[in-house]
Amino acid sequence: MDNILEVKNLKVSFRTTAGTLKAVRDISLDLKRGKTLAIVGESGSGKSVTAKAILGILAGNTIIEGGEILYDGKDLLKISEEDFHNIRGDKISMIFQDPLSSLDPIVKIGRQITEAMLLKSSTNRRVAKKEFNARLAALKKNMYAAVGKEHTGEVDEQLKTFKRFCIESNHLENSYNLAHSNATDLHGLSDNFLFLAEKNQHIDVRKNLSDFRKRLGKIDDRFLTKGYKDRMNAISEELSRAAAGYNKKENKTEASVEAVKKLEELTKELIESKRPDFFSIGYYKLFDQSANLDLPTEELNNKAQAFIEERFLKKFGDSEKEAVKYSFERALKEKKDVIEKLKTAREFFSTDFTKPEAKKTAKALYAEIDESIDELEFIKDSRAYTFESALDNAINRYFYYLKRNPKEEARFARQSAKRERLIARGRTVTWKVVPKVVYPKEELSGNIIQIIDRMSEHYENQIASSGEIDFDKRTNDLTNHFKKTASGIVYRVTKGMAKEKAIKLMDEVGIHEPRLRYNQYPFEFSGGMRQRIVIAIALAANPDILICDEPTTALDVTIQSQILELINKLKAERGLSIIFITHDLGVVANMADDIAVMYAGKIVEYGSADEIFYDPRHPYTWALLSSMPDLDTKEKLDAIPGTPPNMIYPPEGDAFAARNKYAMKIDFEEHPPFFRVTDTHYAATWLLHPDAPKVEIPKAITDRIRRMTERLEGGEIK
Repeated sequence: MDNILEVKNLKVSFRTTAGTLKAVRDISLDLKRGKTLAIVGESGSGKSVTAKAILGILAGNTIIEGGEILYDGKDLLKISEEDFHNIRGDKISMIFQDPLSSLDPIVKIGRQITEAMLLKSSTNRRVAKKEFNARLAALKKNMYAAVGKEHTGEVDEQLKTFKRFCIESNHLENSYNLAHSNATDLHGLSDNFLFLAEKNQHIDVRKNLSDFRKRLGKIDDRFLTKGYKDRMNAISEELSRAAAGYNKKENKTEASVEAVKKLEELTKELIESKRPDFFSIGYYKLFDQSANLDLPTEELNNKAQAFIEERFLKKFGDSEKEAVKYSFERALKEKKDVIEKLKTAREFFSTDFTKPEAKKTAKALYAEIDESIDELEFIKDSRAYTFESALDNAINRYFYYLKRNPKEEARFARQSAKRERLIARGRTVTWKVVPKVVYPKEELSGNIIQIIDRMSEHYENQIASSGEIDFDKRTNDLTNHFKKTASGIVYRVTKGMAKEKAIKLMDEVGIHEPRLRYNQYPFEFSGGMRQRIVIAIALAANPDILICDEPTTALDVTIQSQILELINKLKAERGLSIIFITHDLGVVANMADDIAVMYAGKIVEYGSADEIFYDPRHPYTWALLSSMPDLDTKEKLDAIPGTPPNMIYPPEGDAFAARNKYAMKIDFEEHPPFFRVTDTHYAATWLLHPDAPKVEIPKAITDRIRRMTERLEGGEIK
């Protein structure tokens, strides 16, 4: 399964008056597409800092000491705020612990939900157009190379035809979208009219009915309204009669309500009707002189699809497949050559080097990596796309700290000497020497080598799996991508559409009477309802990734369960990839696919949910499980003794050693590496070393595992 997000060797610190606080210390994790990754640990373990680093919202005193966060061909640690603006809330959304931190108390919640949709609409169209043209240019380049010079004229003709009917398709779809948008707006207004009438609220009936007639006349598209024209005219006349017969003094609204009910039913049918396949219809209209576009939508789609498949797509698809294969095989050959160049670069950076030499070596390597990228690969190779920025950053950091380290050493020595002199004179010294921040030369060059090694390993894995590539699927994915981006070029979000989508979202997240509550303020909602609103806002832009930062901590147990069920439901329906942050393992028992247990800025255990719950290996994971209540445990729950360490002065060995009754001498001296339990399960504890004494899992945990296993086998747990 492919990863939608990768965090590699992330190191985050904060400048404080007392010194540099090490918040996240060299962690790596992967979020699989469509899955939930839970990050679990006590307060201060680095969970939320990791999430905020992904979203690019860390505090101003943050120091990113190293690492990468790879998403969609970008390293999120190195992109600009403008680039983040296109990702944050649109591709990656976040739900915070306190819903009021995400809501403006003096803005109605309807506006807060629709704001992002409206702001992103034009941006998304520009991005779609840019992506379509860039991908088409890459296809043309590889088609030329695949078929040879003698067939470039044929390629030009195919691509000219492709672009021509895509433009025609866009014109047809743009008209349809406008009419569909008008129908959506009118459906919302008519639905609101009926809602107010049912609640005996004041309505300006004549003005509304007149407005409805005008709006009904703007729903004008041959594809959307085919078969509905007579009905639309009849409803328009009925609205006119209802307005003329309305008696304001008697306030009789029966006729108007009946007319608006018919209008509401009509607009609902229109917006829910089968959507035409404009990609195929655009070609059908251009190249079949006898094309009958007034057929029922399903019949027209089938006819247009058959026509484009027979006359164009089959041949174009063959050429497209040749280009996809050529692009892949060319990139594969380049990757094999690059691996040798990476080995040479590794040797270079393992010795002493000057800045000009380093920059020259890196520049040559960047060019090689660029050449090795498969331009037609549907999912961008984030590792390759971000290699230049990662290596450049590591080289700059190497020379920056080589120059800064002596100054920092001198500053620390100077301040220490001053403090000691004052104490020696009998003065009372209330200030402390700020700890020095220096990085050994070996560590700095090691970061450079690590980036090169990761790139080598990545390409070696790609070469090893190159025989498994399905070129038919890749070609089909590319064609579908063209369809989707072409459609995105003409997709506009109106205020009416945004409102209707917001109301649907509110209903989807369990807010009753969403049309009424759309115009309410945050203070008019309970804590659980406010959290549902925040979830609706997070989902408004259809993100790929949803980060949940302890979203249920401030809620009572009943509401917690409802919110967790809601997040699970939305994940299944929308194919979301979720990062769920919590201090309570019990919260994610029925949610997580994978779990990363964090302590003092490090991941101490990583595995699937089953592995963490049924085969935990780290004493800290045991401690978390032992403190987790369930219905069957009769014994007193174990509290974790002691407190987390002060991360301004991180421990030399395992940070959990001081609180770990199983700790050995080595735990206080050296931090344990990850020991492999299975291919997906790792734990950083010296207890897994072959020479370590045998330690049994606490009885409370084994009893719980036994009970859970029995229930699972008995079918009580699904």
